[in-house]
Amino acid sequence: MKKHITIILIFFFTSLVYSQKMKVVNGDFDFIKDQKEINVEFVYDNMKLLKKNLSNDEYVKERSGDLEAKGKGKGKTWKKSWVASRELIYAPKFLELMNRDLLDKQGMSFEEDLTEAKYTLIVETIWVYPGWNAAVMRKPAKLTTLLKFVETANRDNVMLEITSKNAPGNRFGGTFSNEDRIGEGFAKTAKTLSKLIMKKAF
Repeated sequence: MKKHITIILIFFFTSLVYSQKMKVVNGDFDFIKDQKEINVEFVYDNMKLLKKNLSNDEYVKERSGDLEAKGKGKGKTWKKSWVASRELIYAPKFLELMNRDLLDKQGMSFEEDLTEAKYTLIVETIWVYPGWNAAVMRKPAKLTTLLKFVETANRDNVMLEITSKNAPGNRFGGTFSNEDRIGEGFAKTAKTLSKLIMKKAF
């Protein structure tokens, strides 16, 4: 029995490690090396959700309706947390992991509202799968983003463009919060991106 559980766990965590695909589609890393700070912006305008590729409005309507049917007020409460999670979970998770290696080892800071920074990293959310947790079984979130480094003063000047597909999001021990799982997807994206920058730029 223990052997079967071990095999299942190995398969589960291996699938998380290898499911993310990050690819440079345009530009190079030459501009990054001498920078001490990079401005970061998060964009959610055109993101799609679930396998049905719902718009944000469609997803919120569907999800809040389902929750409201289970209990009066639950849908409205979730809707507020869904919007707030962008500033309270997603952005902080991403920035924390970007700075963990790059700030400590290279003295390079990634922060929001650095309007004087020469370059800006635009983190555009393309697709989100929130995942689920049924206690005995669970499925991690998946996050697809477009990571675009542009000149702050001239956004049409794209220095580097990277696609990140299906970054897995799950917390050790599991979580019943969709937003927490998605936040871990942002953390995984940042961790992979920071390692790529460390490898290619320095």
